[in-house]
Amino acid sequence: MLASLSNIFKIGDLRRKVVFTLLMLVVFRIGSFVPVPNVNVELLQQGAASNNLLGLLNTFSGGAIKNFSIFAMGIMPYITASIIMQLLSMEVVPKFTQWAREGEVGRRKIAQVTRYFTVVLGFVQSVGMTYGFNNMYKGLLTDTSIWSYALIAVTLTAGTAFLMWLGEQITEKGIGNGISIIIVAGIVANIHNHIATIYQTQFTDPTANLFFTIVKLVVILAVIVGIIVGVIFMQQGVRKIPVQYAKRVVGRKMFGGQSTHIPLKINSAGVIPVIFAISLVIFPSTIASFWADASGEGIANWIYHNFQVTAPLGMTLYAILIIGFTYFYTFVQINPVQLAENMRKNGGYIPGIRPGKNTEVFITRTLNRLTLAGALFLTAISVLPFFFSALASLPQSVYIGGTSLLIVIGVVLDTMKQIESQLIKRHYKGFIK
Repeated sequence: MLASLSNIFKIGDLRRKVVFTLLMLVVFRIGSFVPVPNVNVELLQQGAASNNLLGLLNTFSGGAIKNFSIFAMGIMPYITASIIMQLLSMEVVPKFTQWAREGEVGRRKIAQVTRYFTVVLGFVQSVGMTYGFNNMYKGLLTDTSIWSYALIAVTLTAGTAFLMWLGEQITEKGIGNGISIIIVAGIVANIHNHIATIYQTQFTDPTANLFFTIVKLVVILAVIVGIIVGVIFMQQGVRKIPVQYAKRVVGRKMFGGQSTHIPLKINSAGVIPVIFAISLVIFPSTIASFWADASGEGIANWIYHNFQVTAPLGMTLYAILIIGFTYFYTFVQINPVQLAENMRKNGGYIPGIRPGKNTEVFITRTLNRLTLAGALFLTAISVLPFFFSALASLPQSVYIGGTSLLIVIGVVLDTMKQIESQLIKRHYKGFIK
C-alpha cells in the first residue's frame, strides 16, 4: 500500500496536481481564521457553543462561522445556486434546457450563470446573516452604520466568490471535485473538536462506572466503523448489464462482435444528494434564526425549531429530500433514452431485450430498483446516527457525524479513483484492491 502511494510522487504531472490541491486547501484554512472588519469575534464564539444550528453550519464551513471570517458563508450559496439551476434546466426555463442539451458549450454557459447567481445569492445571504447575528448577539458589530453592513456583506460575498473560484481551480488543475474537497476539508478540520466534545461530555465524569464507560466507547467506535464499511460497500457496488455488439462489415474490415457491459452503480449520485438535501433543510431555519428570540413564540421561532435536522419535521423532510435528489441526480447523470439510442445506433443490444424502446424500459426499470436501494441506504446512514446519538446522550454538536462521515468517505473514494486512473494510465500499480 505504501509502495503504491509512493508512485503518486514519481509522476511529475500527478505530483503537481496533488501539491496544488494541498496548497489550495492551505489557503482555505488560512482564510477561515481571517475575521471580517467591525466584528466582536469573541462574543460570537461564546454564543455558538450553545447553538445547534450554528454548530452545524460551523462544521461545514471549517470553523469559519465561529470566527466570522471572510469564508463564513462557505460554499453553500454556490451549492444552493447549483440546485436551483439544475431544477430550472429540467424543462422549466427553455433557454437553460437548451443549454443543458448542447454538451460542453451549454454546460459552460450554465456554469457562468450559476456563478453570477451565486454572487447575488451570497450578497443577500450575507446581509441577512450579518443582521441576524447582530440581533442574536447584541454588540456583535462594533459599528452598526449602513456602511459597516455594506462592507461586511461585500467581504463575505467576496469570500464565497473566492471559494467558488478556488474549487474550480482544484477541479481543473488539481485532483478531485474542488467544491466537494473544500466541504470535506471543512468537516475534517472540525473532527478534533467533535472528539474533544465527546470525551469531555462522556468520559470525564469521575463518578461514572469504568466498565460502562469502556462499553460506550467500544459501541461508538463500532458504529463509526460500521458506517465506514457500509458506505464503502455501497459506493463500490455495481450492477453489470451485459451488452453484445453485432458484427458489421465496413469495406474489407469487420467491426463489432465483442461483448461488454454497462456498469450501473447502486449509488450513482454519490454524496451530492446529501449535500443538496442538508443545504435546503437548514436554509429555512437559518433565515428564521435571524428573527427568532427567547420567547419561543411566533412563526420565526416555529420555523427555527422545526426545520432543523434534529427535529422530527426537519428530519422527515431531510430523508424525503435525500431520496428525491438521489433519483433526480442519478437520472441526470444516466439518461436511459439516450443510452438506449446510442446502443441502437452502434449495433449494440442487451441479450434477450429488443433494441430501442424495450432497452430503454429495461434500463429505466433496473436503474429505478438500484436507485431505490442507494437512496434508502443514504437516508439510513444520514438519519440513523441522530437516533444513536440521542440514545448514547451525545451532545447535539456531533449529531451531524453520520452525514459528515458519508460526505468525507464518498469524496475520498472518488478522489482515490481519479488518482488510481492516473497511475494505471501511466503503467503504475494502483492502490485500490
